[in-house]
Amino acid sequence: MRNPLWQPLCSFLDRRLCPALLLAIALVPALCAQSEPVRVIAFGAHPDDCDLGAGGLAAKYAALGDKVKFVSLTNGDAGHQSQGGKELADRRRAEAKEAGRRIGIEYEVLDNHDGKLLPTLEVREQVIREIRQWKADIVIAPRPNDYHPDHRYTGVLVQDASYMVIVPNLVKDTPPLPHNPVFLYYSDRFTRPQPFQPDIVVSIDDVFDKKIDMLDAHVSQFYEWLPWTSGTLDQVPKDAVARKKWLATQTRALRDALPEWQKSLEKRYGAEAAHIQHVEAFEITEYGRQPSEAEIRKLFPFFPDNVAHH
Repeated sequence: MRNPLWQPLCSFLDRRLCPALLLAIALVPALCAQSEPVRVIAFGAHPDDCDLGAGGLAAKYAALGDKVKFVSLTNGDAGHQSQGGKELADRRRAEAKEAGRRIGIEYEVLDNHDGKLLPTLEVREQVIREIRQWKADIVIAPRPNDYHPDHRYTGVLVQDASYMVIVPNLVKDTPPLPHNPVFLYYSDRFTRPQPFQPDIVVSIDDVFDKKIDMLDAHVSQFYEWLPWTSGTLDQVPKDAVARKKWLATQTRALRDALPEWQKSLEKRYGAEAAHIQHVEAFEITEYGRQPSEAEIRKLFPFFPDNVAHH
């Protein structure tokens, strides 16, 4: 039924404006849909893993108003040379929350023990709940081949959850997602059984300082534990400002654009790729939604528009 107020309104307006007004009204839902934030959830085994793999990407999304959550599947209560147990877990949880605060994202640390993570049904259901509750468009996790068992099993757990997030009869206390998200792997250096494939490489030059700021919040790891494991603890500056500058030079903690990633960079950045220094790379898994190039550019709104789509 026509709105009785519509006819007087059209009479009041110039008749040539009515079709334009109707078109504008019709476009409102589409415009609103386009403005929906991208929702990203990243999983790591420990409170700092996500930061290393996707801290720059998270900072870029946060700056656009998109929604990012980092989840550590363990509480990190074993990762230190002189602390442990609840004392260390509390410290690392506080560091993670501070890291998230610094770039404007959520950070959750689950209470599973560090070094003892297993791909159990209980933990898989924790992962399913996290993905569903976040209503994720993108899910990021490590590949299930890595030097650390917690990293491997985090990859397995997210793999095992990837289809189950849409199955209504599982984890019934949390509504299923209407469609499968895009699942991604962080980059890594491992080559067996197959090397990492750089499907999506994102420049983080514009947020590199933010990533360093985020890593800097994990004092127990980047200035104590990791240098201790590598025998370089004596190289860490005592001054807070100096050690942050030192952190930015550590190639173990960061990943520059590798030669084998150049083709993927050029695909989406064109001539700009030659000038990009700091990047984060991701592999599209076989288990989630397989995005088209158009969807990749919508989900990752960081690439120049003037580069031809292939």
